[in-house]
Amino acid sequence: MRLLHTSDWHLGRSFHREDMLGAQARFVDHLVETVRAESVDAVLVSGDLYDRALPPVDAVALCDEALRRLAAEKVQVIVISGNHDSAQRLGFGSGLMDAAGVHVRADPASVGTPVVLGDGTAVYGIPYLEPEVVRSGWELPERGHTAALTEAMRRVRADLATRDGRSVVLAHAFVTGGEASDSERDISVGGVASVPMSVFGGVDYVALGHLHGRQRMSETVRYSGSPLAYSFSEEHQVKGAWLVDLGSTVRTEFVEAPVPRRAARVSGRLDDLLTGEKWARYEDHWLQVTLTDPSRPAGAMERLRGRFPHTLALAFEPEGGPAGDDRGWAERIRDRSELEIAYDFVREVRGAPADQAESELLHEAFEACRRAEAAR
Repeated sequence: MRLLHTSDWHLGRSFHREDMLGAQARFVDHLVETVRAESVDAVLVSGDLYDRALPPVDAVALCDEALRRLAAEKVQVIVISGNHDSAQRLGFGSGLMDAAGVHVRADPASVGTPVVLGDGTAVYGIPYLEPEVVRSGWELPERGHTAALTEAMRRVRADLATRDGRSVVLAHAFVTGGEASDSERDISVGGVASVPMSVFGGVDYVALGHLHGRQRMSETVRYSGSPLAYSFSEEHQVKGAWLVDLGSTVRTEFVEAPVPRRAARVSGRLDDLLTGEKWARYEDHWLQVTLTDPSRPAGAMERLRGRFPHTLALAFEPEGGPAGDDRGWAERIRDRSELEIAYDFVREVRGAPADQAESELLHEAFEACRRAEAAR
């Protein structure tokens, strides 16, 4: 039995306001081509199809297209809801979709009821479980994700004990030891977000979702990661999906997804970034740029985009750091006029004082405010 493990599509998500729907559509093309080329029997999607509970219309249309195309390949598709999805909306019509080979598992009540593949492999979908939502109905002894997933896996094992054959679990969770990125939404409850890997013992393969970097927690417990980078912290991650062969042993191979545009973080002085040859390889990247000039250069973003048109984020960290001032805010502004405080603000954010024209403009603005206040 050959499975393709993917997760965290986040359809409808943007990257620093850059529309990602075209890149997500290319990933869907790649997914369908991989299913066809590799003779995949089942596609596993371990949560977060969408980026938010109310996805935009074009994201819903792309999800619909992806599922229809996979169904047309006669491949079984098992999907669970993630913490970004609305379980109720994603699960709408799931009973009807089962007949088409698309199995959406978004209701906690479905935990322990597997999708049985042609060779008898039982695939159990555990949707993202909000601990406080399931705690009462499941009579959990404790709060938190560990208690919720422990009970879910108890139900899985109880059903598995009645069957022969291989077993697979899909779950959307933060397993202890996993490496997070900046683009995952925090799922901590009571300060505890992670669950031990031992919770998932007793099954042949665990297809995890939630963390956006591919990770091997063990030979049979893995994160596929997101198919695209959704934060600059993912600049060195290789994106794709796990191809999993379930036979007498479990064999895995990572299938890389197409990269629409690489993401990178660079830092340096503005003039060097604009003229240095070593930066040429970043000209077609999505960039997060940190400027280290002693003072903040004027028009930096516009000038950077002249060479690096896909610069998306800009930060300023002057070499050596700004001069320290240990005084509290109240002490720093004591006996200073409003105009002087405004001059201080300009110096603070730019690293250089206002020039004469800016000083005159600030003075004119404050005078206008005083006149308006006096006229009331």
